[in-house]
Amino acid sequence: MRRRKLLVALGAAPALGAWARLAGAAQSPKGSVDLEAIRRNWPSLLADGADVARTREPLERSEKEWAEILDANAFEVLRNDGTERPFSSPLNDEKRPGIFVCAGCRLPVFTSEMKYDSGTGWPSFFTTIPGAFETERDWKLILPRTEYHCVRCGGHHGHVFGDGPPPTGERWCNNGVALEFIPKL
Repeated sequence: MRRRKLLVALGAAPALGAWARLAGAAQSPKGSVDLEAIRRNWPSLLADGADVARTREPLERSEKEWAEILDANAFEVLRNDGTERPFSSPLNDEKRPGIFVCAGCRLPVFTSEMKYDSGTGWPSFFTTIPGAFETERDWKLILPRTEYHCVRCGGHHGHVFGDGPPPTGERWCNNGVALEFIPKL
């Protein structure tokens, strides 16, 4: 598996308003989002007995094994850095409390508190569960973008853009087929 630079920890910033309500983010007494609490408390959104990866140890499989495990759309995105059509994922409208896991290895990567409606047609998040992804520069569309992959299985999830809401200003634009959602029961 190729090595990618680890994402530098995101800094928290105040001021939220409507973006916080859209994201369902935890509010501190002063009205700003407590980003560190969101990142730290993600296990509280995990359903009892949920089948998730409990380690970030690298998971390596042959392309043949991946093709047997994943459906064609998930294989194209996760293993070939593909992109699904916008507005094609039911996860784009998912609003229940819970955890989003990598569809390739079930590593928890986002919480419902991190999600917001970006209007782009892909599930979008303003931050991630710490340590879930590695990033690298992508030059496929001539202009550089920041691509991110699951730290455990190396599966491609999407790109990070700098047009997201406070407190991070980032939009983690994720392919829905690269995720599975586990609702908090």
